[in-house]
Amino acid sequence: MQAQQVFDKLWNEYISQNPAAKRVYDLFTREGEHVVNDHIAFRTFDDPRVNIDVMAKEFERVGYSYQNSYNFEQKKLNARHYELPEFPDAPRVFISELRLKEFSPFLQETINNILEAIPSGLAGQGELIYTGNIWGTPSYEIYETLRKESEYAAWVYVYGFRANHFTVSINGLKKYNTIHKVNQFLKDNGFIINSSGGEVKGTPEELLEQSSIMAGILPVKFKEGTFEIPSCYYEFAMRYPDNDGKLYSGFIAKSADKIFESTDFYKK
Repeated sequence: MQAQQVFDKLWNEYISQNPAAKRVYDLFTREGEHVVNDHIAFRTFDDPRVNIDVMAKEFERVGYSYQNSYNFEQKKLNARHYELPEFPDAPRVFISELRLKEFSPFLQETINNILEAIPSGLAGQGELIYTGNIWGTPSYEIYETLRKESEYAAWVYVYGFRANHFTVSINGLKKYNTIHKVNQFLKDNGFIINSSGGEVKGTPEELLEQSSIMAGILPVKFKEGTFEIPSCYYEFAMRYPDNDGKLYSGFIAKSADKIFESTDFYKK
């Protein structure tokens, strides 16, 4: 399946950037669990060279189609999610974009500068999802300044275009079949759960519960030297059936809003 090749490529890139995620995956498989991916997520900007439409191209090429839109007022983001209709068990794809005009001239100019540096053959192309940072070594001073205004913008400035997180489907687990069991298992193995808005985001009544570990801290080479900052993270999702008995397939903006904070800067 073409879609599987896309996800395999993204997964290999993701675990190379995020060793903690591979440790989580291995922990579950050692417990005899079969890890099913619920969704992956990408971050970008609402600039026509790199916006959601561009980031979705590679997924649409392999059969994915648009399902729903979301608005994050506080973080100034638009988002959409996509699914593969003929394979309902295929991972969902969640793509968000920062609304640049709602930010300071400094942030807008900084992001425009890095987008200007994208090779002309790649701007507007679906292959961008595989490229990571294609504008060169970031500045730690700029990263810190961006972070004060938008952790999201600072993260993309450093890491570029890549899967920001993969998500374990708790529905696919046997032994760790509730979100509380998953969280406890992770804490017992030394992982920090994102506690913004509570360790569990959402409720069975809302048909979706989510949690995530905080992004692994990795050394990153900046112009000013090497500094340790948060990288990618791993999420966990439990979906519940609606009144028709169909498993809820969408996302809840107020929960996702807190999940975004899994990449916020913190010290180990």
